[in-house]
Amino acid sequence: MIMKIKFPLKRILTLSLLMLTALGCTTDDELIENLDISREFAPVGLEFFIRTQTTVELHWNTDDNVDNYVVEVSENADFSNLVESVNVSSNEIPVQILLAAETFYYIRVKAVSSRGLADSNWSTITAQTFAEQLFLPIQPGDILYNQATLRWVPNSVVTQITVEPGSIVYDITPQEMADGMATITGLSGETTYTAILLNGSNVRGGMSFTTEVDPSTGTVITPSDNIFERVTNASPGDVLILEPGDYTAQVGTITLDKSLTIRARYSYDKPMLKVSVSIVTGATDVSLIDLDLTGDLPTSLTDVVRFSAAGDFNSLLIRGCNVHDYDRSFVAGNVAGATVNSVEINNCVVTNVITNGGDFIDFRNTNALNISVSNSTFDHCAPMPGRDFFRVDAAGNLNGSATVNILLESCTLYACADSNSRRIFYVRFNANEITSRNNLITDTAVEAYSDQSSTDETIVFDNNNYFNAPTLYDPSVARFDTSTTYLTLDPGFADPASGDFTVTNQTIIDNQIGDPRWR
Repeated sequence: MIMKIKFPLKRILTLSLLMLTALGCTTDDELIENLDISREFAPVGLEFFIRTQTTVELHWNTDDNVDNYVVEVSENADFSNLVESVNVSSNEIPVQILLAAETFYYIRVKAVSSRGLADSNWSTITAQTFAEQLFLPIQPGDILYNQATLRWVPNSVVTQITVEPGSIVYDITPQEMADGMATITGLSGETTYTAILLNGSNVRGGMSFTTEVDPSTGTVITPSDNIFERVTNASPGDVLILEPGDYTAQVGTITLDKSLTIRARYSYDKPMLKVSVSIVTGATDVSLIDLDLTGDLPTSLTDVVRFSAAGDFNSLLIRGCNVHDYDRSFVAGNVAGATVNSVEINNCVVTNVITNGGDFIDFRNTNALNISVSNSTFDHCAPMPGRDFFRVDAAGNLNGSATVNILLESCTLYACADSNSRRIFYVRFNANEITSRNNLITDTAVEAYSDQSSTDETIVFDNNNYFNAPTLYDPSVARFDTSTTYLTLDPGFADPASGDFTVTNQTIIDNQIGDPRWR
């Protein structure tokens, strides 16, 4: 049977190169009144995503004239032996098909006619599934410094767990198999392990985890201790390990004049402190790990961390911290003669740093040569009327003789630098190299990435998403995302007003954009 169908020229131009050639002499406004076809058009835009390691999710563009499709899956290119054959209606797309682990598949899709035409030709794609994953997410308290409780889908057929490093082989009992849980002992503190779940020689799951700090490697502090005295009495290089609890009755500035690590005993149960940290000469290496830090305006706790004296400082690490309610800056330095080689912020959630009288990350006379901000969430940091997110001035001892490197990677920024006269990168240091990649930036009236001629002219941009943040990809501003990889999708945050930035937009999840904790 042959049918005659009306199509506008724009639709025809997308169908095939042969048809484009045939229509080459038509005018721009011409309407193709009749097109003789004997079969449905093959599905276009066919693509796949791997969900939960072994589930293939298929997408393709639907056709208004087609209600049903057939999907066939085979391990053979000629489809001589089908693994799956599925009938799919238009309203069931995307469709998910559970397949075997670590297998290469050939997949094809055709349109089924409901109007007397022949079915379409096949559209074909290939997909590779991953190793099976029966391990379940880690729960608070599962991982300690010397042991790890691992969980999997209960009643799964599994026989062993292997753990590296250490060449640990753990035989799973029938009761553990039924419960979906086993505890591996004999581990070392602050070590990253890889566990493989096996049924005989078949891999049924894999995961990595990092053990907690071994309390014997530092000085353990409790909420009843005077934390300021403990810091004063510590020796250079000491590790102060804080037990869980509320330390906020002790309010003040911790002044560090020696290298020191202040950290939680348990990453999942952060001690609460109401302090500011002042780094002065002698504090070459400072680490703040897994703490809950809050400010206090009446007692002038306006900065989280400030370099307050001259000196050659090697590193500042802020990792795994919840930071909230400071009136001025997150990290800052405005002292001549102070140089910081490395500032690293990783896996933090920072909320309500207001930037009254300062910028969010603010280095003026103090030179910070390498600034890395990754895997973190920033909620109302430099909010309206706002200040700059990064500020690095053309000042200090090394301006003109060194290069400042700034990395912003895999972060979620919500209502930050929220002013049409402020910037993400207000960088004026003589030589600077900047990278912004895998970031989710939303709900900001920020002027631009930068409006400064001295800011890196070739900022590296890759795989960012902007929503309600149009100036960050606006070519009329001085520094904007010049890549072809950015998106402008609504992330569909679960509850941003309550600090829940869980992403519901599947494309953003698939592209691994933003702070990993929310996807």
